[in-house]
Amino acid sequence: MIFQKKSSHISVENDLAELEANSSRTVDDVETVVGPSVNVEGDFASEGNIIVKGSVAGSVRTSKHLSVEQGARIIANVRAGSAQVAGEVRGNMKIKDVLELTSTARIVGDVEVKTIIIEAGALVFGKFMMPGIEGTEKSGRTLKNGQTKKAEAEESPVQ
Repeated sequence: MIFQKKSSHISVENDLAELEANSSRTVDDVETVVGPSVNVEGDFASEGNIIVKGSVAGSVRTSKHLSVEQGARIIANVRAGSAQVAGEVRGNMKIKDVLELTSTARIVGDVEVKTIIIEAGALVFGKFMMPGIEGTEKSGRTLKNGQTKKAEAEESPVQ
């Protein structure tokens, strides 16, 4: 005698489809986690996502996502595809796409990023550079002696 659950074939297919639909992880989503009690010194590079809960000193590089959690500290220059910062970063940051600063974020350094999201309470000491504004490199004229002179705004008549 064989005991078999009715429509088990359909159930297995449905379970596999549901598993694939709910699974957002792929091989490319490999994460490197720097735990809260871990201190990394030196150049830190990863091909996958990086989650920092402890501290890193040196340089941090990933083409994927970097997450700096609350209480974490990075004393390094950072390059990443995207990033979310809730902790502290002391160093320049170059983010290819989106940088999100939560209300507990503390940044000391210059930031180059395409898109920035800043929650109220985040603190930044540095400058932001965002590519995409045309003409910024033409804001000054070069004089014969090599010095630059800022372009004066053209006056337009008020109508």
